[in-house]
Amino acid sequence: MAHAENLLFPLSIIGLIVVSMTAALAAGRRSMDWMGVVLLGSITALGGGSTRDVLLGNYPLSWVQEPYLLGITAAAALATIALAPVIHHFNKAFLFLDAIGLVLFTMLGCSVALKGGHHFAIVIMAGMITGCVGGVLRDVLCNDVPLLFRAELYASVSILTGLVYVEGLQLGLNPDLVTLVAFVFGLTFRLLAIRFRWEMPKFVYERDAGR
Repeated sequence: MAHAENLLFPLSIIGLIVVSMTAALAAGRRSMDWMGVVLLGSITALGGGSTRDVLLGNYPLSWVQEPYLLGITAAAALATIALAPVIHHFNKAFLFLDAIGLVLFTMLGCSVALKGGHHFAIVIMAGMITGCVGGVLRDVLCNDVPLLFRAELYASVSILTGLVYVEGLQLGLNPDLVTLVAFVFGLTFRLLAIRFRWEMPKFVYERDAGR
C-alpha cells in the first residue's frame, strides 16, 4: 500500500511547530519561565508520537533517531514568546493551532502504524494516540482539564480523520490527495465543533447524599 510520505513529512514538521506553539501559549498563561516554555513545547509536540512508538515497539523513538526534531520544537516555542504580543485573539489562536496539530498528528500516527503492518483498528488507535496524547500531557502539566476529557468533540475528530485517511489510502486514491482531503475534513470538523459547541453525551453520576 502506498503511503502519503511526500506530503505528510512537511506537514508533520508543520504539526510539530504548531503544537509546540500551543504548548508555549499554555505555558505563557501559567507564567512559566523560558525553560519551562521550551520543555512544555517539546513534551507536547513529541509526546504523542513517543507514546505511540513505545506501545507499537518502534525504537529508537523519532526524536532520539532525529535530534533535530527537538531543535524544531524548542525554536517554535521560543518564537511564540516573541510573537505573543501580536496574537490578539489568544484563546482562538490556541484552539486553531491545536486543531491543526490534532489532525496532522492523527494522520502521521496512522501512517506509521500502516507501515508497521498493523491491524486496521490498531492503525486508527495509533492515529488517535499520536494526535491526542501530547495535548493531554500539555494540559496535565499546566494543571488544566485535558481537552480530550471534556464533552466537546476531540478524540472523535481524530478517529474520523483517521478513518478518512486510511480508507482513502485503501481505496488506492492518490496519497497526497488523500492527505489533503483528510486534513481539510478533520480541521473543518474540529473548528465547526468549537464554533457550534458540538458535544459528546455526558455521563453524570451523583449519589444521593441521604442514602
